[in-house]
Amino acid sequence: MKTIKVSLQSIVLLVISLIVISVLLWKFYAHGDEKRDFAEIKKSKIIRIATEYNSVGYFVSGDSIKGFQYELALLLKKRFGIQVEVIPIMSFEESVKRLNERDIDIVARPITITTQLRNQYRFTQPILLNKQVLVQRKAGSVKPSTLIRNQIELAKKTLFVHKNSPVLLRIRNLCNEIGDTIYMKEDDKYGDEQLIAMVSGGAIDYAVCDESIARQLQAKYPDLDFETDISFTQLQAWMVRNESKTLLDSLNVWLKELKKTEEYNRIYEKYFLKIEK
Repeated sequence: MKTIKVSLQSIVLLVISLIVISVLLWKFYAHGDEKRDFAEIKKSKIIRIATEYNSVGYFVSGDSIKGFQYELALLLKKRFGIQVEVIPIMSFEESVKRLNERDIDIVARPITITTQLRNQYRFTQPILLNKQVLVQRKAGSVKPSTLIRNQIELAKKTLFVHKNSPVLLRIRNLCNEIGDTIYMKEDDKYGDEQLIAMVSGGAIDYAVCDESIARQLQAKYPDLDFETDISFTQLQAWMVRNESKTLLDSLNVWLKELKKTEEYNRIYEKYFLKIEK
């Protein structure tokens, strides 16, 4: 009879493999069929909303929290009668990941509605009109960059955007439109405001961001130019999971009624009126 020798290392690897498989099986059976639509949200008595930390959506001012998305979330709390938790997440990719994992229920940030995203998620009725603009230094700045006014002049230039930004699709289409290459650098650490600061400081020459954020920061960075459009005016909305059909219907009814009120107009004017003037 042959003696089978099993090393300690092999036993340890086998045990680790069994533990990993057990955890994966538990996750699948415990959460694989789990659903979190409006009924489940109301039962849990809390709805979690992810937004970006910036000078438009969500920010700390003194000892209080402000922001367009944040104030809408407070009104949602009043309407639904449940606790609302607003979670600042800089990365759009991280927001989508946590939405898929059901850690959050709504992504409330200026999301450009693209065909690709529509195929995977549900969007509320449009909340904002926005567009992307080029951030560049003016001629009189300490380290001026070549001022671009025509999109054709973007050929061979390097544009910085935050990682997995929906604007990437627009820039790829722009490459086809001008018949040349536009280099894109995705930054996985910083959002629009940080990229704007990097352009001002001379660390990078060009960035792309939402016009709403750029206009809010124009007074802070007088050395920067935001006048060159990268995209057309686009519809932007909140995003929920495909499974959250009832939640989407409830949000749309609420938004339709809300946008007719003076309360909504007051919030909108506070954050966007000076942009449109």
